[in-house]
Amino acid sequence: MSERQERAAGLTEHELSEIRMLIEERTAICFDESRERFFSTRVREHLQANNFRSGTELLHSARQSNVEYESLLERLLTQETSFFRYPGVYAAFEKRVLPELHVKKFWRNPRTLRVWSAGCSTGEEPYSIAITIADAVPYADAWNVEILASDVGRNALKHAERGIYAGRSIASVGKKQLATYFTRVTDGYQVKPRLRKMVTFTQMNLASAVYISRMDVIFCMNVLIYFSAEHRRRLVQRFYDTLEPGGYLFLGHSESISNMSVKFQAIVLNDCILYRKPAAGELAKPEFVTEGRA
Repeated sequence: MSERQERAAGLTEHELSEIRMLIEERTAICFDESRERFFSTRVREHLQANNFRSGTELLHSARQSNVEYESLLERLLTQETSFFRYPGVYAAFEKRVLPELHVKKFWRNPRTLRVWSAGCSTGEEPYSIAITIADAVPYADAWNVEILASDVGRNALKHAERGIYAGRSIASVGKKQLATYFTRVTDGYQVKPRLRKMVTFTQMNLASAVYISRMDVIFCMNVLIYFSAEHRRRLVQRFYDTLEPGGYLFLGHSESISNMSVKFQAIVLNDCILYRKPAAGELAKPEFVTEGRA
């Protein structure tokens, strides 16, 4: 969109810059030049949908009201998502990660499996994780499965807690899975209590150093792209510190930590790269490994 069009929509370059800085100050989320068109389009849509006359009026409202600020933030961050959006990731989780954790924890009492979905949006990812665990882990109901699902967006979390999905969102859910884990309701399919009890949703700003207890697996798919290089480094270090030795980190396909100082072991499985935190005595293992099919 040209500067002239932005002015016609009640936005100036200066106002866009001020809005961009407000978002970055509060969340460390950075809309750089590569997302300039996306950013200006979404801000303009928000301006028009909420009947603001100018970017200045929108800024004033966002600074004065957390509700208005979060509404703007969610318009900028919420992307279309779906169950099992990245099949290669869930194949690696099912066939590589879960069997390893099953062997590692089988004789523990209690048997606890802890997973963090960082940036869970409207809930498709954590529920996909729960379905995969329920399908793949023998006697999964005998385990304490704890999935922490966090997102900065309050409305996205409300959608997730409601647990009702339809259309393309559930297109990749198999018929057997749909019958086992969902109930047909008027406006779609609702996640059954068996899955919902595995997942705890919480509002969280990943730029804030909130204490998280140790995790076996962390999913952070297509979230790092929103942060500056320094905040990406801090967040990946935090993930490393949060993971149990031998734990795994899943990132988006376009996200790389190869230039960072954290000592993950990168494991390539088909089109998926998963990052493993070495257990004690494993620091001498190669940092980049290509394995067979997931």
